[in-house]
Amino acid sequence: MTQLSKPMDEPRYAATEKFAHEETGYQKGLGGRHVQMIAVGGAIGTGLFLGAGSRLHSAGPALAIVYAVGGIFAFLVVRAVGEMVMHRPTSGSFVSYSREFLGEKAAFFAGWMYFLTWATSGIADVTAVATYTQFFWPNLQQWIPALIALFLILAVNMVSVRLFGELEFWFAAIKVVALVGFMITAIIVLVLRHPVDGHVTGPSLIFAHGGLFPAGVLPALMILQGVVFAYAGTEMVGVTAGETSNPRKVIPKAVNSVAWRIGIFYIGSVLLLVMVLPWTSYSGGESPFVTFLSKLGVPGAGGVMDIVVMTAALSSVNSGLYSTGRILRSLSVAGSAPKFTAKISRRGVPYGGVLLTACFYVAGVLLNLVMPSSAFEIALEFSAVGIVGMWSMIMIAHLGMRRKALRGELERPSFRLPGAPFTNYLTLGFLVLVLAMSWFDGETGRIMIYSLPGIAAVLVVGWFAVRRKVHAIAAERTTTQQYATEIE
Repeated sequence: MTQLSKPMDEPRYAATEKFAHEETGYQKGLGGRHVQMIAVGGAIGTGLFLGAGSRLHSAGPALAIVYAVGGIFAFLVVRAVGEMVMHRPTSGSFVSYSREFLGEKAAFFAGWMYFLTWATSGIADVTAVATYTQFFWPNLQQWIPALIALFLILAVNMVSVRLFGELEFWFAAIKVVALVGFMITAIIVLVLRHPVDGHVTGPSLIFAHGGLFPAGVLPALMILQGVVFAYAGTEMVGVTAGETSNPRKVIPKAVNSVAWRIGIFYIGSVLLLVMVLPWTSYSGGESPFVTFLSKLGVPGAGGVMDIVVMTAALSSVNSGLYSTGRILRSLSVAGSAPKFTAKISRRGVPYGGVLLTACFYVAGVLLNLVMPSSAFEIALEFSAVGIVGMWSMIMIAHLGMRRKALRGELERPSFRLPGAPFTNYLTLGFLVLVLAMSWFDGETGRIMIYSLPGIAAVLVVGWFAVRRKVHAIAAERTTTQQYATEIE
């Protein structure tokens, strides 16, 4: 048995050695509790706290079903990431896995699509911070709180990974406590049949206003990209692997927890929301939780929930700066990103990549200055493009890993993506559907579709601009590793 397993372990060890340069300078500053809460933070964000309002207004109770379907595919994606982490933990995450299983061109595409995701979702999140602030200071211009929030989170990310982990731990804890508090309050209201805003609460409220699909099936399909946006960040647990103590023990627990968290917090929250108020009571300009608590008449409840929702947005900005800093460094050491993004501090912070992402977030502040009423939705649409591309590359990279395993070049970990390769292809088909349905989502959806050729052109031009450098660095590193092996 030992003789059979030994050759299977060698390729995995060789891969770890081959890509060890990507981990140079990082510190193991994240513990199990940090990673668990980062998984929570990734699964619960502004897509639920703010985005659910407009989705409910568009599709009604069908949002719960769409969240359930999207949640299944989100779990499959993060499970694929988890399997690749078990193969080789790295801060480069799926960019590094794309490099190993598919090649440098795939890594270039995966990394820059990930950057697009967080650059645009960060714009949406700083917009959300500005929107929530207006609850307390309605006359304050949106760009001012957005800029203040950005600089505060940037300062935290520049200090150390442990400080990031602590901040994210408490951000996530606040979100969980708030959602649990809402759910307990809503359940009590339902049990007591207490009326809210003149409406008798209960399941009958759903059927009295058109049932599960009051606006039809098409509006439910049209909100798919918004639902996918809500789940963006769940895959970030893979990025934490390179800075986590004992990742092969911690990451599987965090990955498996994503499924039940989605079930409770997303599906459960939406079902409660449509049983305590008609779905027509919610709007895109206000968090649905704030709407419910305000109409319930709890003194100051709307303001408290607004602070919590602001915390969710700050958490997402925090995660975006953290993850893109690591991904850009993985790209840079291979020659696929500007050289300065490979810079890393003595405390293990890849500050070059963090600062580059912050520059794009400043663009979000300017967007709030120019288009305060539509900044969030525009950023969300473009973020959806990045998410679709990023999740697609994760599933394709996993297929590449599986092919290598079938050829006997590596041994798949026991922690695996269920149903592969069928679930890979099913997820890819779902992502194509998400992209296609954007066409029917009004003017912003069409703008997103029209932007696809432009995004593709930028990626192609970018690849041709760096490919010689990328291949030269790869060849030099291979030669160096071969020489080191010969010396040994």
